[in-house]
Amino acid sequence: YPTDTLLPGMKIGWDRTKNLTKNLTSWASLYDPSSGSRVFAIENWTVSHGLLINSGQPQFRTGPSYSNLVNITETEEEISHSLNITTNVSSISLLQMTYIGSLELLELIGGERHSLFYFPDDFCDAYNECGVNSYCNIARNTSTECVCIEGFQRGGQYARGLTKSRQGCARKSFSCQEKEFKKIRNMKLPDTQKTIVDTKVG
Repeated sequence: YPTDTLLPGMKIGWDRTKNLTKNLTSWASLYDPSSGSRVFAIENWTVSHGLLINSGQPQFRTGPSYSNLVNITETEEEISHSLNITTNVSSISLLQMTYIGSLELLELIGGERHSLFYFPDDFCDAYNECGVNSYCNIARNTSTECVCIEGFQRGGQYARGLTKSRQGCARKSFSCQEKEFKKIRNMKLPDTQKTIVDTKVG
C-alpha cells in the first residue's frame, strides 16, 4: 500500500491473484497526510498507462517520458508499473503524487532534493484535450491548439463522460481510396479503453 510515494522495488497497478489495485493517493494538503482527492492510477487496458485523477475524473494521461522511467509488466496475473531505477547507498529515488495534483520523481542526496521528472509537463498532457481524430499542439507554451488529422475536419460527436468534452474531427468523405496509413510523428499513442491494439506490429 504505497500511499502517496512509490519507492524502487514497489509496484502500482492491478494484481489479479489478490484482486488488488494499488494506486498513489495524494495528501489532503501540505501539512495534512490524510487521503486527498488526487490519485495516480494505472489503467489496466491493453498497453497500460497512468492517469492523474482528481475527484474521480481523469485529468492527465502519461506519455513517452513517463514510460522511460518505469518497468511495465502486462501479464494475465498483473498489470503493474515499477520504477526503472537502480538504487545505491548515496541516494534515494522516489515517485510522489503531490497534494497539488502533480507526479514528481525526486532524488534525495544527503539533505537535498532534486526533481528529475515532473508531470504534467505541458498543456497537451490534459486528458482528451482535443477530442477524437485530432491532436494537440502547444501554441507559444501558454495554450493548446487542436488540429484535425489529415482527411478530417472540425465537427462530429462530443466526447461524453470525460473531464474535457470537446467536439472532435469528422472524416471529410467516406470513400476509401487511400492505400496507405499516414505516419504522424512525435505523438502520444491514443488511450486503449475502446481500441484494439496489435502489440506485434511494433
